Amino acid sequence: MIKLTDRLQVLADQIEKNETMADIGTDHGFLPIYLWENGISPRVIMSDVSAGSLKKAEINAATLHPDAVFDLRLGNGIQVLENGEVDAVVLAGMGGILMTEILEADPEKSQSFHKYIFQPRSGQGRLRWWLVNNGFPIVHEALVREGKYICEIITARPERICSMGNIAPVSRVMEGCGPDDIQYEVPPWILSAGELTEAHIKNKLSAERKILSGLGKSKNVDEEKVRFTENRIKYLTVLLGGV
Repeated sequence: MIKLTDRLQVLADQIEKNETMADIGTDHGFLPIYLWENGISPRVIMSDVSAGSLKKAEINAATLHPDAVFDLRLGNGIQVLENGEVDAVVLAGMGGILMTEILEADPEKSQSFHKYIFQPRSGQGRLRWWLVNNGFPIVHEALVREGKYICEIITARPERICSMGNIAPVSRVMEGCGPDDIQYEVPPWILSAGELTEAHIKNKLSAERKILSGLGKSKNVDEEKVRFTENRIKYLTVLLGGV
């Protein structure tokens, strides 16, 4: 039996009993194997654009469960899936911008699944902006520590699924805010993400203060960048007060 890392366990916790799933960018395949062997997902698909990574998943699956037959697919993003083939799609460990490109490549197919679980390594704000502005409301956010990093896990559903299931999103479109604005990078709804919320906001605040300090030491002070950074610090300070 597989014991997942804390990060993978939080991803697994977003999959409900009897939901089928596809792990896009599966690498070692531990998440889908865990979901299958614990009777959570009756069917799992492991996919990766890298033949080497997919081979690792194949070896792990065969070693742990030699009598089972797993569905492994080599290919890019959700192109390996048929419309509505699984309930949940996991995209973890890649950049948020790449995630939006995967969904944008086939809008009809993207809307055909019931749930997405994202764990972006970068571009978190751009991913959130794209989701809430393109019909994929965020329904849950979680934070989990991995070494010195705090990982952000974002669960979203197509609007039609939210409407059919009477599911209330936690996110909203923030008028006047673009994909690179701090409001999407650290959104107000992150306050419900759990016990790491305060540490997460403090990390962001510390980074912005270092940027402001560096700008102040420059020979030619860029006043526009200073005001921009000061506004980010002000927003984060207010948000921190709500923890």
